[in-house]
Amino acid sequence: MSTRLAAAVACLFPCAAALAAGPVAPGKGPPPPSPITDHFALRGIYFQPTLTTDGRFDSDAGTAGTPFSGETDLGLDDVANQGRMELAFRMRERHLLRADYFKLSRYGENTLTRQLNFRNQVFRVNDRVATNLDWRMIGFNYTYAVLRRPSLELGLGAGLHLLSADARSEIRARNIRETGSGTAVLPTLGVDGTWAFHRRWSVGGFLRYLSVSTSGIDGSFSDLHLDLQYRLKRNVAIGLGYSAINLDAEVSDADLPGKLAIDAAGPELFFRVSF
Repeated sequence: MSTRLAAAVACLFPCAAALAAGPVAPGKGPPPPSPITDHFALRGIYFQPTLTTDGRFDSDAGTAGTPFSGETDLGLDDVANQGRMELAFRMRERHLLRADYFKLSRYGENTLTRQLNFRNQVFRVNDRVATNLDWRMIGFNYTYAVLRRPSLELGLGAGLHLLSADARSEIRARNIRETGSGTAVLPTLGVDGTWAFHRRWSVGGFLRYLSVSTSGIDGSFSDLHLDLQYRLKRNVAIGLGYSAINLDAEVSDADLPGKLAIDAAGPELFFRVSF
């Protein structure tokens, strides 16, 4: 965790705790607002993941490329500072829809210490290679609350995730450029949970997962999120969380054949508005 993020966290929760009051006594009016009772919520997230990228980009003729590390071989940053957005809409008491968007844009330069066969090009030792790697994720999820209490909710659901990746590497000294892109729509299964353990405090989380093996793709995808939330006002909350996104796919039938594995995991700070 960076110094700036650590300082923000250090200020966030002690201040929130100082404002917190005791729990609401049962039977005294309606329950206080919480993620369990909100009908609509918008969450803006600052995400600082540590990144690991491994890949292999095959040629159009089907020749396997050289396995590479995005961070070690291509010089991509291993830590990012990104935004993430999430919308939640409770259609009925037990029915919840979520939509979220995440984009990860990365750039790196490095002098190669070994030869890489990258799609239809050969990158030689001592070549200076510049690389752009963009990854986008749009998710839509439906959850049904199988257990619902005033302070506890557990749900099961399903969703669709649109994943797309664009890669470009070039060696300017030799005027060589290689590009590729790929898009996939993946169905996922999920589990959600929220516990409002105090009139201002709650913890929550979800897990989305898919494992698939077909003629064109073999791999898995997961999206894990956990958070602690403090209700500043009736419609405003702040929080600290942790997210881990994993994509591991080998693709043979696409514009970008090969293998790509991306891990993005780290802390989050968020601001949430709800009604």
